[in-house]
Amino acid sequence: MNFNHDKIERNLGILLILTMLAISAGGLVEIVPLFFIKETVEKVEGVRPYSALELRGRDIYIREGCYTCHSQMIRPFRDEALRYGHYSLAAESKYDHPFQWGSKRTGPDLARVGGKYSNDWHTQHLTAPRSLVPQSVMPNYPWLATTALDYSDIEKRMMALRTTGVPYSKTNAEYERNVKEFGETVAKSLHIPDAEKNLIAQAQLGNYDTNPDNITEMDALVAYLQMLGTLVDFKKYDDDYFVKFR
Repeated sequence: MNFNHDKIERNLGILLILTMLAISAGGLVEIVPLFFIKETVEKVEGVRPYSALELRGRDIYIREGCYTCHSQMIRPFRDEALRYGHYSLAAESKYDHPFQWGSKRTGPDLARVGGKYSNDWHTQHLTAPRSLVPQSVMPNYPWLATTALDYSDIEKRMMALRTTGVPYSKTNAEYERNVKEFGETVAKSLHIPDAEKNLIAQAQLGNYDTNPDNITEMDALVAYLQMLGTLVDFKKYDDDYFVKFR
């Protein structure tokens, strides 16, 4: 037995093959059962795909590397719940490709940042962070407020996500399906043929960059930040959750 073990360790090819087989077997044992457990991703009322404007804002968030310093996953620990709010639910990320859970926090977690600050605050914070938080090490992003938002390919972006299972609608049948699933207001925001019109309408109505004359990258990014953590009514969960910490 020892001779066989020694022989395997000395043969790099065999060792690699057996190592991969062991890793594959272990991975399958852990992953496959999740596809057959209905509770793996709990059904949570309120979770929906991003609107066209929010989707462009998320793209900018990723482009600027915001995820390298900010996580979007609150762990189920008392200190995190007291600081950030209810722990993150798996269902909140089911339309994220890729998800923004993160593994490092140079800055605070942003999973519940939506509605916490005004549009003015976010615009000023992104333009000059230390004007609001003197100890911040966050870079300035002044160009967001002066760079016109490019949404010429928004339909293609939504179509790409549609192929991954995100329920953006292209046909009338898919639109009606979304009306039943999310309600008419949300269904309209998910309809690909109307993506540009919906993006412009949301930007003008929300006035996220506090400048109604232009639709900028700041509009999109603030729109994205302002919806984070606002889709789920956590009052339905908080009572049972915080009992654990009393």
